[in-house]
Amino acid sequence: MRVLFYYSAPQWTGSARAFAAAARGLGDRGYQVTFVCPGSSAVEVRAAAEGCDVIPLAPGGSLPVRSWRLQRILTERFVETVFVHTEAEQLAVAMAMRLAGRGGVVRRVPAGGRFHAGRGTRMALRLASGGLMFASRLDEDAVSPLARARRPVVAELGVAPSRYDELRPVPAAALGAASPAARLIVCVYDGAERVRAAGVLRTMALLAPRHPELHLVLLGHGAGHEDLRMHAAALGIARRITHVDERDDDLAVLRAADVGWVAATLDTAAYAALDFMAMRIPVLTDRGTVAERYLAAGITGAVLTPGDTAAAAATVAELLANDAQRTAMGSAGRARVARQYDERAMLDAVQQAADSARDRTLWTG
Repeated sequence: MRVLFYYSAPQWTGSARAFAAAARGLGDRGYQVTFVCPGSSAVEVRAAAEGCDVIPLAPGGSLPVRSWRLQRILTERFVETVFVHTEAEQLAVAMAMRLAGRGGVVRRVPAGGRFHAGRGTRMALRLASGGLMFASRLDEDAVSPLARARRPVVAELGVAPSRYDELRPVPAAALGAASPAARLIVCVYDGAERVRAAGVLRTMALLAPRHPELHLVLLGHGAGHEDLRMHAAALGIARRITHVDERDDDLAVLRAADVGWVAATLDTAAYAALDFMAMRIPVLTDRGTVAERYLAAGITGAVLTPGDTAAAAATVAELLANDAQRTAMGSAGRARVARQYDERAMLDAVQQAADSARDRTLWTG
């Protein structure tokens, strides 16, 4: 079977990673898989590093132009199923499939994402067979059934815990810490919740006077934004923070953490929580976030009250002072990932969605 994953944004995110993981996994199961993304982008580099067969696509262009580019790939590769994330991607692919006379579309909704079924979605479902794939039952339950759409599939994000065992951490000094023996908090951020990132900085400011060994690494797209740098400087902790927008070895940065903090959203938040737990690192996140779904509060980490920096500082200080507690939480997190969020279950669901979309009786010719 021939499957294509189409990701039109240039930035590497949790959603791009989900597609790359699914592409790699289906390839290992004997599927012929193609990954299409913007050329000369972070997604192209990272997807290729994951072992995906990447076809770079020129960014931009009108809807007909994008559809024509995709139609050529669909025809040349004899693609039967295409996975997308957005309404614009779904419509472009559906038009391409109409031109090619073949294939079904699967639109994936990111973890915690809001599904939007506008005019483009309705038109896409008339042009080509379409279905939805959700990252959780919660997300599926929040969406009303769509006319013309196939039955939805739930594919919980998952990771392979054993892949982290040989991962070596980035040295603390290489992350800007003043001492090789520094205690590191690594906070995963994606630029979407600057208020939440600011709360992490204020927490750090409360901890800094009594914990000279403590250093914060703010990691992810938008981590180096001028507003965050100015805020850190105003709090007097600029030298205690390293801002890292993007690194190809981001997992090695996470591996260096004594405590992980998730201030990101959607799939990026979900993967950050799973990564930290798989690495046996206790996790912090605010109540009401996507990352909270994956934690067991008080067991694999702590769920914080948004805006209560004093309580957050007390929680971090307790974790740093208690090696046994951090070890116990880390072990519980690893066990939770292995038990509930193994990558094989995710791949089983993605395979089910791909096989359902290839039903030729539903194709629009």
